[in-house]
Amino acid sequence: MLFGAGAFFVPLKAGRVIPMTTFQKPPGTQDLLPGTVEKWQFVEQTARDLCRRFHFREIRTPIFEATELFQRGVGETTDIVEKEMYTFEDRGHRSMTLRPEGTAGVVRSYVENKLYGEPDIAKLYYIGPMFRYERAQAGRYRQFHQFGVEAVGSDDPALDAEVIALGFQFFKEVGLTGITVEINSVGTPEIRGIFRSKLLQFLEPMRSELCKDCQSRMDRNPLRVLDCKVDQPKFEGAPSILDSLDEECANHFARVRENLDEMNIPYQVNPRMVRGLDYYTYTAFEFKAQGIGSIDTIGGGGRYNGLVAEIGGDDKPGVGLGLGIERTLLLLESQQVQPAIDTGIDVYLIALGERADREATTVLHRLRGAGISADRDYQGRKTKALFKAADRAHARFTAILGDDELDRGEIGLKNMATGEQRQVPLTELAGTVHEWKSDMKKENNDHDA
Repeated sequence: MLFGAGAFFVPLKAGRVIPMTTFQKPPGTQDLLPGTVEKWQFVEQTARDLCRRFHFREIRTPIFEATELFQRGVGETTDIVEKEMYTFEDRGHRSMTLRPEGTAGVVRSYVENKLYGEPDIAKLYYIGPMFRYERAQAGRYRQFHQFGVEAVGSDDPALDAEVIALGFQFFKEVGLTGITVEINSVGTPEIRGIFRSKLLQFLEPMRSELCKDCQSRMDRNPLRVLDCKVDQPKFEGAPSILDSLDEECANHFARVRENLDEMNIPYQVNPRMVRGLDYYTYTAFEFKAQGIGSIDTIGGGGRYNGLVAEIGGDDKPGVGLGLGIERTLLLLESQQVQPAIDTGIDVYLIALGERADREATTVLHRLRGAGISADRDYQGRKTKALFKAADRAHARFTAILGDDELDRGEIGLKNMATGEQRQVPLTELAGTVHEWKSDMKKENNDHDA
């Protein structure tokens, strides 16, 4: 069956009618069109620049992996593995899954490519699509995109704080305000086992009063019950996992908080926050904001000591985060933040005359080769329409080439902002454009100062 398929009919001469299918994007996905994609590029470039300053290097892993990787890495009792994965059998009868999150694939690559053999810790980042079969709503898509970082090879609590600081700085630099950070310690698997017993003792008397999801989670993964938005008021007085921490976990959490305090990163301790992935140990954190409907979490992460060993490598500690790009963009829109995006071109070339039209291809090619963005008309439009096209292209300059100018080896150049016009030799066109661009940049800098 085709996603979003409709039908219309084409009549044939013989009187028969053949149905023709139309296509639409699958539910929970988006077409990112010009005018929108530039905002994505802004967000992605902000992430890349930030990672360069924090000395994280980019890694790109496959969009699909062996299903077992996510079963073992993410956790078989998580909602992601149980309900949300896009899983298929390939032609080799292997079970494959479109990645629902980024960490498991990065850790698999870390092990497979022996990055643990390098003298320094692996500080890696990624930007790309993830896939979960969720109910589509504002800020939640079935194909969504994440910016994530992973730091593998150290259990220093200062590294946890650095990753949190990177996430907080990202939201600040894209222009968002009102971002809050919530942190918790989820301890070790052994500590969670002790806490699990205490929590079940608290929850069992109210089992029948809880929603169906909570009742199911009590049997499979009771810590996730505390995430429930429906029954949250009933958990007043629930035991805190912080009271179950051993000395090592408590000291680690204290050092994380001290580092955040020293960097003036604002945060709140939320002892009910556990995250939705089984691999977290010690530190867990989330970034929160209002403005995208019922969803308030725009990113999160934590430490995952033990995950590398679970996936098949030597036991190396790690910490990371994943931030939602769609949710970031929705918040930018909600807060009416307009990123400074330049979609214009340097030169729009207008050719008037048959010989000039033929020469335009060469002129355009030389401009582009000189590092100048340039375009021209390919629809045979009239002169008035060409100047309107230059305006729509947000061209800084219009270059006008007629047959007479071609005979003289010249071309007209107009500054669209000031109206200044000049005839320049064709051989000096690129140099003049660079000179005018430099003057405009200097004037803008002087104005800003």
